[in-house]
Amino acid sequence: MSKPKDVDSYIANSVIEAQPILKELHEIILSTFPKAEEGISWGVPFYKYHGDFAGFATYKKHVSFGIATGVLESKDREMLKNNGYVTGIKTIQIKFDQKVPTAVIKQILKAKVRVNEATKGMK
Repeated sequence: MSKPKDVDSYIANSVIEAQPILKELHEIILSTFPKAEEGISWGVPFYKYHGDFAGFATYKKHVSFGIATGVLESKDREMLKNNGYVTGIKTIQIKFDQKVPTAVIKQILKAKVRVNEATKGMK
């Protein structure tokens, strides 16, 4: 994939199997936080809201969603693992044949925004 200039071109140039997941993640982020600033960082879609916020990327067999700083709460990681998702400290892997865990991602995004809003005045 050539270096994308924006999120829409990143999605359009991704493998066809990833596009529905990427579109849904894009919509989840923007509908949950319409004031989030979107762009391309490190060659992938990345969002900022009172600091680094979240992003996503496509890989050979999955899409990865992640938060920029901090960690996913252990209860969220455990619930996701129990439902067949692979998680990292800050990421969720969504295989091309899995549904996007919309409710959990919205919950994670809202928690991350609360942290960013609380710490914005401390910088």
